[in-house]
Amino acid sequence: PQRIYYLSLEFYMGRTLQNTMVNLGLQNACDEAIYQLGLDLEELEEIEEDAGLGNGGLGRLAACFLDSMATLGLAAYGYGIRYEFGIFNQKIIDGWQVEEADDWLRYGNPWEKARPEYMLPVHFYGRVEHTPEGVKWIDTQVVLAMPYDTPVPGYKNNTVNTMRLWSAKAPNDFNLQEFNVGDYIEAVLDRNLAENISRVLYPNDNFFEGKELRLKQEYFVVAATLQDIIRRFKSSKFGCRDPVRTSFETFPDKVAIQLNDTHPALSIPELMRILVDVEKVDWDKAWEITKRTCAYTNHTVLPEALERWPVSMFEKLLPRHLEIIYALNQMHLDRVAALYPGDIDRLRRMSVIEEGDCKRINMAHLCVIGSHAVNGVARIHSDIVKNSVFKDFYELEPEKFQNKTNGITPRRWLLLCNPGLADVIAEKIGEGFVTDLSQLKKLLDFINNESFIRDVAKVKQENKLKFSAYLEEQYKVKINPSSMFDVQVKRIHEYKRQLLNCLHAITLYNRIRSDPSKSFVPRTIMIGGKAAPGYHMAKMIIKLITSIGEVVNNDPYVGDKLKVIFLENYRVSLAEKVIPAADLSQQISTAGTEASGTGNMKFMLNGALTIGTMDGANVEMAEEAGEENLFIFGMRVEDVEALDRQGYNALEYYERLPELRQAIDQISSGFFSPRDPGCFRDVVNMLMHHDRFKVFADYEAYIKCQGQVDQLFMDPREWTKKVIRNIACSGKFSSDRTITEYAREIWGVEPSSTKIPPPNLPRD
Repeated sequence: PQRIYYLSLEFYMGRTLQNTMVNLGLQNACDEAIYQLGLDLEELEEIEEDAGLGNGGLGRLAACFLDSMATLGLAAYGYGIRYEFGIFNQKIIDGWQVEEADDWLRYGNPWEKARPEYMLPVHFYGRVEHTPEGVKWIDTQVVLAMPYDTPVPGYKNNTVNTMRLWSAKAPNDFNLQEFNVGDYIEAVLDRNLAENISRVLYPNDNFFEGKELRLKQEYFVVAATLQDIIRRFKSSKFGCRDPVRTSFETFPDKVAIQLNDTHPALSIPELMRILVDVEKVDWDKAWEITKRTCAYTNHTVLPEALERWPVSMFEKLLPRHLEIIYALNQMHLDRVAALYPGDIDRLRRMSVIEEGDCKRINMAHLCVIGSHAVNGVARIHSDIVKNSVFKDFYELEPEKFQNKTNGITPRRWLLLCNPGLADVIAEKIGEGFVTDLSQLKKLLDFINNESFIRDVAKVKQENKLKFSAYLEEQYKVKINPSSMFDVQVKRIHEYKRQLLNCLHAITLYNRIRSDPSKSFVPRTIMIGGKAAPGYHMAKMIIKLITSIGEVVNNDPYVGDKLKVIFLENYRVSLAEKVIPAADLSQQISTAGTEASGTGNMKFMLNGALTIGTMDGANVEMAEEAGEENLFIFGMRVEDVEALDRQGYNALEYYERLPELRQAIDQISSGFFSPRDPGCFRDVVNMLMHHDRFKVFADYEAYIKCQGQVDQLFMDPREWTKKVIRNIACSGKFSSDRTITEYAREIWGVEPSSTKIPPPNLPRD
């Protein structure tokens, strides 16, 4: 079969125990067995560490995709890095984020199997020699890549795929082969330098930091993986003596490589290097093979997130790859020049090499020219990719550009995290929805069924009680379980506009204070997420949230009408607890900035209603459920563009909207930071003078929309009916649907629903 290789620098897997039991259909059996041993399975599950080898959406998407690929019976492999330290653990101390190393392997990892027999060399540095026999990359430093395999079980189909993560090992002669005067001890200690490659995950989400160690990580995973892919291609079932296998003609028919963002972009020049330098394939033939094999997924349009590596760094670390990139770029520009004679500016815009004070390699441009398919991750994002980010490339090859709206696996994000809801659904429509989520549409027949409405509301209330108990036990915070659970959990970033949420919380607080006797819809506002350690503004936003909580939660006038809680150390295992308990899901990024979002889908599937902008997959969620069944507010992409042309002036909103002015004045005067009145001056200054994400422009519409949320929440029956409608229309957002589209439209394979016979039965 054609093999699919999903290359990613992040796999945000979370815990594995319960997922394995669910997919193997063993959960009840294990539950019972453990219970008979006098143990509590849930208590055991809480002991497992999260595999936090990702930052957020991109890494979690890779994990959902692995689950779907196995469930759809695809011959797919996930390839990445086995980081010794994953995403940091977040502690909140005195209201500030403090990072702690995530030593997740401390007690060992029972799910992985080291495979030293498949260890491979990876080369760095050195120089290039052009000889009559071809090009040689020599005098390199070698690091060994040790593979660790983790099984990826499909859902009840007896398929088990593999996630192979590489760990860096120094060769035994490391630094000793140097004709050195022999400080043996120093040389052995220097092994760490090589092994640092797989030491730690870079904790940036949607931000590029051009560090040499990161470039080494990117090449490390690519070089090891491509050797593995080619080894498997050459010795596949047909036997290595088959002459077809020494020819690479059929390579793209047998191998599909999917690049998860530009991080594994070096696959393109590396495959070229192997084909041309090692396998002696003709250059043009090699380029055709490379393009037919690779496909690229774009994950963001934020300019600060695009990878642009200094040429000087490449020259030193990967000299041969730099030569190849120059040659590919020349070929590409020749073609553009032939089609658009005299259009020098177009050549500059489309070049893989950016000229300037520091010459840089634009990895996204490299991916676009080196792939046969380029996709965005939600319809609106794919349109932006075609009409702005890669506009010139789209004009050149429109057939390359596709959309593949993201999805989530219903195994982890419904069955595993919300068994109560899954049971209530299965009772009405059977269990087929687990592998065909579109079947949730059948729930539309039960929207007016009183017992079903009651059951759905009851499950939500139980989940809220359970989460309240967890919060009290873990963080000693008491919350009102009958209040609206208003949740925004995601990485802290200006574009995600946690600040807009803060302004609503302050406005609510001020309204309660100005008339404490008036009846309010009680709310518990929960905000969670990690800030990149070097992202000052994001850390200030966390401090602001905790400071607002300090004031609001201790004000006797407020009582339990309003609570503001910061959820510490948000991660996959915490998401599995908070999402099933949420009533309101906040998806409030500035239109045109959130490529897709996947948390939005998890909340929808788990019976929360969404308040959000027309951004990312929210657009398609509104289309599926009907716009009137989400709380949509604020500027659309067109409005944002119009405001940019006109010039965004924050002061105008500040002066026109008294509640906004009051909130900003409170933040700025030190009302929320009496010990340090100037604490939030950077935040206020940003909002007033250089807010790229136009928080004030959507404030009025947001506050008004939140009023409509309150109105509906006071009518529990109508609220629950909207919830059922949302659940019934969430079927499109299964990663099974997403992967089926990738398989058919990019990889050229058909998913199969056939169940392999179990190992205890003879195969046909």
